[in-house]
Amino acid sequence: MASILLKNCSEVVYSKNGREKIGSEMAVVDVLIDSDVLIIDGKFKQIGKNLDAPEGVTVMDCSGKSVIPGFVDGHTHPVFDGDRSNEFSMKLAGAGYMEIHKQGGGIHYTVNETRKCSEERLTNLLFNRLDQMLLQGTVVAEAKSGYGLDCETEMKMLRVIKKAKETHPMKIQSTYLCAHAVPPGADAAQMTKEIVEEHIPAVAKANLGVDNIDVFCEKGVYDAQQSKEMLLAGRAHGWAINFHAEELTYIKGAEMGAELDARAMSHLELVSDAAIQSMAAKKTAAVVLPTTAYILKLVPPPVRQMIQNNVVVALCSDYNPNVPCFSMPFVMHLGCILCKMTMEEAFNAATINSAFSLGLTDSYGSITEGKVGSCLVLDAPSWKHIVYQLGNHQNVVKHVILDGRIHS
Repeated sequence: MASILLKNCSEVVYSKNGREKIGSEMAVVDVLIDSDVLIIDGKFKQIGKNLDAPEGVTVMDCSGKSVIPGFVDGHTHPVFDGDRSNEFSMKLAGAGYMEIHKQGGGIHYTVNETRKCSEERLTNLLFNRLDQMLLQGTVVAEAKSGYGLDCETEMKMLRVIKKAKETHPMKIQSTYLCAHAVPPGADAAQMTKEIVEEHIPAVAKANLGVDNIDVFCEKGVYDAQQSKEMLLAGRAHGWAINFHAEELTYIKGAEMGAELDARAMSHLELVSDAAIQSMAAKKTAAVVLPTTAYILKLVPPPVRQMIQNNVVVALCSDYNPNVPCFSMPFVMHLGCILCKMTMEEAFNAATINSAFSLGLTDSYGSITEGKVGSCLVLDAPSWKHIVYQLGNHQNVVKHVILDGRIHS
């Protein structure tokens, strides 16, 4: 743990209560002008004007710069091998996600490459990707398995994620995506039974540091009932329910998730009015992924309706071979353009509400006294520049501070 005083900040984006935001609260970003931030032993100690540095504490002059909470990316698929850049041409020619999937591309190509990949190489690939996220301001990332489709490879991926949890400077959450696709030659009913009775118990027994359970609840993959069985099996081992729902077709996956008190559901392009009401009542986070809507040319989720109905709305990158986006600032920009969010709403969605989607609001997502001292120093006089600027975000992020230590 380290200590530092950030002095003379042009702006400090600060939250007194450090809690998630809903409804009209999402339109508010609290800013302190010409203020200081003191981090002691890795925790935010004090935020205010004219603070003095205790003896031995490093002082950084932040004149003309703004200080904001680090971004929380609550939905990524960063553990894989294989190059799918050729699929971009297919998409431009009009091929959809499921069409590419049926032609042996998409997930199945990545699965084959990831199965062949050594654990050492997979670890190096993951760490390199996390480093890229960190450069652009992500201080917490959720990382999914899911490119194995067999128990052996899924456990290999989870071991790699566990190494990152233990040794990478970022805060990492591990998600076991037990059912990302149906393997060739199998059927969904057969795989559901195998995953519930064999895979999930094996992963739990191996003590791989799993935090969340995920499935791809989608027509032609796993239906709502099959998904429910697997999610409940994972929850029985203490894993939070955090899964894919209503991306390409409406199959009442979000209704099912709300019924299970899911912590979060992702995508939700085709979520129903009733499910939105249920998510608000159950405090289930809606993890919106505008990068996916952008790449696949989907109609964006009904974010305005979610906000108006007091759903906790988060923004995340969905980093994966299909959506190669490391940049949470770009995600916020897309949230404004595609989902018609305000800059304030996008910022709150990418910080405190994304932390909520991972159950981490007590520690991350805002600059609040007592929370983990991870934040960003922007080479810009206002926080708005990180949402406004289109690209080159690693140059706007002047310094990443993790647990009070200057990382970059």
